[in-house]
Amino acid sequence: MSARPGTPGATRTCPHCKATILDSASVCPACRGHLRYDDAAVARAKTAIQPLQIEGTITPPPGDAIFEYSMVLSIRNARGEEVVRQVVGVGALQPDEQRTFSVQVEMTEATGAKARRKH
Repeated sequence: MSARPGTPGATRTCPHCKATILDSASVCPACRGHLRYDDAAVARAKTAIQPLQIEGTITPPPGDAIFEYSMVLSIRNARGEEVVRQVVGVGALQPDEQRTFSVQVEMTEATGAKARRKH
């Protein structure tokens, strides 16, 4: 179930790349296309934090074999239930190739009247 426009977590489609993004985004995290230029969006982007950044490189084991890979992204809630699971990319590695994978989570404070937590 998706959130209604104007509520924290509401989504929309990026007009540039068609990725599903947060309704509040001023820049698309997928294609980096600019979506808003108002002062509030610029101020919000400046307060973004990145609480998770992971980068790793893979290379195939020694030998002449070609290896395939799948990058799978999984997000779980506090109870350990999988909220989303998605194949982000697939490919193959020749014996002399490598791939570097980066995962980054960006957070910004939700704003607006509906962003306040109800007690």
